[in-house]
Amino acid sequence: MIWYRNLYVGETARKRKREIVWKVKHKAGMLGVYLISLSSNQENLLDIIDSSMLIQPYYEKEDIFIVGIACGYDEALELTTRIIETLYKKTGDFKIRQYLTNER
Repeated sequence: MIWYRNLYVGETARKRKREIVWKVKHKAGMLGVYLISLSSNQENLLDIIDSSMLIQPYYEKEDIFIVGIACGYDEALELTTRIIETLYKKTGDFKIRQYLTNER
């Protein structure tokens, strides 16, 4: 699991950021906590993953690049939109993967 150094955090998640990051790193699934990561499919931009899914064997093999955390699905959607809009304003395109991985 790779963490973006300038992690995007939703308003509700901001209060629990340290706890959430620690629990995710230790595979302690939390209800209502979502991770925004670079998409597993090169054709897409970002994935929204329920943190409780990380206990699945699939995620042990995958190297997930986490760029944001949110509490609640609505906050995850808002945060994803904010990430895309912010990076589009900075770069003028949707090459999110290239931008974020170069900024590690």
